[in-house]
Amino acid sequence: MGNPKAFLTVHRHEAGYRPIHDRITDYSEVEQTLNTRDRREQASRCMDCGVPFCHWACPIGNKQPEWQDALYRGKWREAYEILGQTCDFPEFTGRICPAPCEKSCVLNLSCEEPVTIRENEASIIETAFHEGYVKPDKPTRNGKKVAVIGSGPAGLAVANRLNKQGFEVTVFEKDERPGGLLRYGIPNFKLSKKIIDRRLKVMEASGIIFRCNTEIGKDLKGKTLLKEYDALCLAMGAEVPRDLPIEGRNLKGVHFALELLSQQNRVLGGAVIPANERITCKNKKVLVIGGGDTGSDCVGTANRQEAISVTQIEIMPMPPKKKNPNTPWPQWPVVHKTTSSHEEGCVRRWCLTSNKFIGEKGVLKSVEIEEIEWIPNPKGGRPTMKKTGKKEIIEADIVLLAMGFIHPVQKGIIKELDLKLDGRGNVETDAKGLTSNAKVFAAGDVTSGASLVVRAMASAHDAAAAITETLL
Repeated sequence: MGNPKAFLTVHRHEAGYRPIHDRITDYSEVEQTLNTRDRREQASRCMDCGVPFCHWACPIGNKQPEWQDALYRGKWREAYEILGQTCDFPEFTGRICPAPCEKSCVLNLSCEEPVTIRENEASIIETAFHEGYVKPDKPTRNGKKVAVIGSGPAGLAVANRLNKQGFEVTVFEKDERPGGLLRYGIPNFKLSKKIIDRRLKVMEASGIIFRCNTEIGKDLKGKTLLKEYDALCLAMGAEVPRDLPIEGRNLKGVHFALELLSQQNRVLGGAVIPANERITCKNKKVLVIGGGDTGSDCVGTANRQEAISVTQIEIMPMPPKKKNPNTPWPQWPVVHKTTSSHEEGCVRRWCLTSNKFIGEKGVLKSVEIEEIEWIPNPKGGRPTMKKTGKKEIIEADIVLLAMGFIHPVQKGIIKELDLKLDGRGNVETDAKGLTSNAKVFAAGDVTSGASLVVRAMASAHDAAAAITETLL
């Protein structure tokens, strides 16, 4: 700990976002960066706590105090090497992770000014790439072959870990390019796809093989892979969105959020979408149903597509803007969050449920909503929703459903491999990621349901360790 008193005199300073009038016209990343001097000063605020809650809260166990100290001392390579021990892709987590580490930082719990852990992490990896510290691995091959199904954060992390151990790894991806959620679910203004491609080049140079446009269970049978490979690791993610089966659901103009987001990312990647299949918010009144990050991504995308207006509704109450007494630490703090997309223009409303979609000649025109109340459950647990009878019509030319995901598995390969599912429809595994088939492992959202990228990576670490222990 180079400066044990910095936290007393140096306040938290975030890099912030590009000006709204500038960023709203493009899909480039909205987040800015601090200069090297300011970044090192921010790193000096880390108190190197005797019990580092940041490390405890990080799903992959990042050693934040250690690499913060190295960064403060200007030892960028040392900081990168410490960070790389636990995090396969800091360039991803440093951009899109909600930073549970910062929520547990003592400076957050004491004065609501946590160390800028996420931003510092992003700075370290960007410096590492710029200075040439990131190099392809050249491991000695151990003679074993592993197939990874899915190239999202879990699949990439499994592949990266196994490759370092000398396995010959082939990653199968059903879409046209690797990346999964990172490429097709997260807007470019949060995560540039050049960042993904840069990492993929390193992985390919390390010997990892990617086979795209290949859906296991359809284009290639799982049992065929079992014969060709010593082990399989399923990392298909959670891709089945939660629907809203109310009156008018089939009207033209009602879409799942990822239909818009993935298509926009494909367009930016050079894909040509036929006019009759193009989903656009241009010159339309947009209603986003769902108040989470995916809904926020829809807001930002709609604004960039030049929507007339954007409204986002949420069925839950608006949480407090700072501390929430109902979710004290160490629980995840459920607080009011304003994203860069919200800043760009959006009407936000809470405690609303959708009753029906209203249209003319098969085309969406409006949505009937109703205010609700949440009644405390005397037995504890989730409160009961009660409709108030206060109804309202919201004009909408396009509705985007952003209400989460369910039943994450692809039934074809699961049935073919005769794998067991848990009560929520996820692939059932033991604590290490082994399924009911001795040659099949699983990692990420396919085992847990939709969750954080960093949690998918943590699950991947467990699965990769289990595969290594089993085969070597």
